[in-house]
Amino acid sequence: MSEQVDRPQVSFIAFLFSLASNAAVHFGDLPDPMNNETREPDLEAAAQLIEIIAMLEEKTRGNLTAEERQLLDQVLFELRMRFVDATKSQGERPSKSTIILP
Repeated sequence: MSEQVDRPQVSFIAFLFSLASNAAVHFGDLPDPMNNETREPDLEAAAQLIEIIAMLEEKTRGNLTAEERQLLDQVLFELRMRFVDATKSQGERPSKSTIILP
């Protein structure tokens, strides 16, 4: 018989932290969990994650707890400000949306 592995319960907050952590990896702020190395910033990938979180904000409006809503707003604000700082420091203009529209 196989043993059951205790996995943490998946929650909206855990999912949001996962997306934010991935964005931080793409900004070069956190090491990549696969190899524990900090990679060069990939602002297009970071921007795409910010857009995904913004989409979640729109699609979950009215369905979140106060704590979830506050955290979502805070994470989105912080990531957007980080993107502005990153584009200023690299002298780049923000790229167009990479989300595929119907």
